[in-house]
Amino acid sequence: MNNYPGGVWPVMLTPFTRKGEIDEEGLIALIEWYIANGVSGLFASCQSSEIYKLNFEERMRVAKITVAAAKGRVPVVASGHISDDFAEQERELNTMAETGVDAVIAITNHFARQDESDAVWMKNVDEMLKHIDPAVHLGAYECPTPYKRLMTPEMIHHIAETDRFYFLKDTCCDSATIREKLAAIQGTNLKLYNANTTTLLQSMLDGAPGYSGIMANFHPELYVWLTANIHHPNAQKVQGVLTIASLIERQLYPVNAKFHLMEIEKLPITTFCRVQDDGLLTETFKTEVRQMNDLCNDAYERYCK
Repeated sequence: MNNYPGGVWPVMLTPFTRKGEIDEEGLIALIEWYIANGVSGLFASCQSSEIYKLNFEERMRVAKITVAAAKGRVPVVASGHISDDFAEQERELNTMAETGVDAVIAITNHFARQDESDAVWMKNVDEMLKHIDPAVHLGAYECPTPYKRLMTPEMIHHIAETDRFYFLKDTCCDSATIREKLAAIQGTNLKLYNANTTTLLQSMLDGAPGYSGIMANFHPELYVWLTANIHHPNAQKVQGVLTIASLIERQLYPVNAKFHLMEIEKLPITTFCRVQDDGLLTETFKTEVRQMNDLCNDAYERYCK
């Protein structure tokens, strides 16, 4: 039985010092901020955590810190799975399981090359499962890097039938496809969490339990409200505001998210990122972040109180 709660699962950032080292105090403060804003769970060591710029030990360390800081208040899932080599994948997934996370999330694009078929992908997943303790809860993440391997309903049904997969971070961004995926996993342990804001409300009306996406790093309280109030008269209005606000993803993420958290939320973190140069955050970009925050605060007061 899948006891992973519905609601909001932020894809967590990794705070760094100005020297580029992991800022443990900043990370703990960020975790407290997520939980204070009512999230249902945390997704650590994901792309937003900059895992492709973290070494193996750092990816595992982020997950360990998150599990310890969460203290059982919310479940934690984590990936850190970035290798194409089979032996290294086995090491990544099994070591991540040892950190104490509730589920280990496998990134879908590392089980087959972009030019290989879905049949090859499913065969490789089956082979990997032989090397992971059956007691370990698993998940799947359609990460866009290094290429986006979207799962077909057949692929999703295949992993769901193993009874070992519990969490799917879906990035297809298409309501009709999400409905097909939901039908493919009906009655299994696997739950689909939508990463896309525009299709979020419709996906939840169709049966998805929640959201796991970038924008929970800006205003999780609005997503928490929406995921808990999908039939509320104001739900579509909140959805509309969130859709427009989510365009900030295209600006300079995750630098802009760290700026929001540092300046507006007053968290003790820097804007330093390994995947982006925070020097590119112009005054105009900062103004856009501030104005987006004003818009979302007004929407919360207007529609959610």
